[in-house]
Amino acid sequence: MIRWGHSPGTWNGEIEVPGQPLKIKLTFTDDSGSTEGSISIPVQSVEDFSLSTIKLADNQVSFEMPLPGQKVNFTGTVKSDKIEGTFTQNGQSMPFHVKNWVDTVQQEKTEDEDFMEIETNTGKLYSSIVTPETGEKFPVALIIPGSGPTDRNGNSPGIPGKNNSLKMLPEGLAEKGIASLRYDKRGAGKNLEAVISEEEMRFDQFVTDANQWIAELQKDERFTDIIVIGHSQGSLVGIIAAQDSAADAFISIAGAGRSIDQVLSEQLKTLPESLYKESEQILVQLSQGKTVDNISDQLMSVFRPSVQPFLISWMDYNPAEEIKQLTIPALIINGENDLQVSVRDAEMLAEAGPDAKLLLIDKMNHILKKAPADKDGNIATYSDPTLPLADGLVQGIIKFLDTTNRISR
Repeated sequence: MIRWGHSPGTWNGEIEVPGQPLKIKLTFTDDSGSTEGSISIPVQSVEDFSLSTIKLADNQVSFEMPLPGQKVNFTGTVKSDKIEGTFTQNGQSMPFHVKNWVDTVQQEKTEDEDFMEIETNTGKLYSSIVTPETGEKFPVALIIPGSGPTDRNGNSPGIPGKNNSLKMLPEGLAEKGIASLRYDKRGAGKNLEAVISEEEMRFDQFVTDANQWIAELQKDERFTDIIVIGHSQGSLVGIIAAQDSAADAFISIAGAGRSIDQVLSEQLKTLPESLYKESEQILVQLSQGKTVDNISDQLMSVFRPSVQPFLISWMDYNPAEEIKQLTIPALIINGENDLQVSVRDAEMLAEAGPDAKLLLIDKMNHILKKAPADKDGNIATYSDPTLPLADGLVQGIIKFLDTTNRISR
């Protein structure tokens, strides 16, 4: 006999990772005896990832999280309104516990989002559409997130907490009559299942994904002009995707003006001299399309062999050269307190773009919030979702779109 306790429903709890418990949410549905389930891990930007091999017998439950190249499973016992058991990933085991509790508020928020989907060569990709409260036709912005497994809200598991910058931006645009589409990167949020292994990932895949979303927006009769907005790494993705596409305008926010090997060379200058010299030698080899086998342990996080092919594919593109190929109006935005991308990078893009304008925003940092210039105070804003977007960001975008006739006033 199968016993779920109160109901399949939603179960909230944590995996007891030593020193830092990992919050999780499990959701099960039981339709005519067939059980389906999903898992969300907010700090890792995992959202509604489908579970597999769900087995229920008496009070015992087991299920798997089918990640490519990994074995991840849960086994536990259902005790009234609790499930307690063991989480195992690649041979390492930790206790987990969850309690049956339907988070009504969160469910309502999720249901309020209007999702679109596209089929790709590696499965479905999902995006969230935000439209103004009034009107039937709108210009629409495609918002492309930055590097790493960044979700559609601008949050990444590599940074504790949330900033929600890319969630606030669509809300601000909608108030001004502009719709938007934003999506989780492959390997994050609702697009976790479309992840491509690090060894196989190439920069062009990001461009292909963006181009598919542009084509989808072009088919939608609700939308008039298409504005491509790229943040950080997404700036270069957007520049390339906007070339020879249906895009009517392009906006770069905190986008580099140099190729990634030049950016990395500058960022790694803080290393000890011997490691910096090694990193420079590695960058030279990668820029020539050659992989490097012998890497110091201290540099593995940046240059591990599995990521080198992706870095080589990224180095093929120089943003300042790519933007020269745009034939649409462009706005280059950068914060004056951005610790990751310099004002000079923005100036380089603006100077190179044939029809580009430059907007520098006082005190704005890399995650689009007002922040102090000092590093500690600046970084503290990365984990504070209560901070609003920096003054002048949405206003500057609206002014640009108005003066280039992309919105009706």
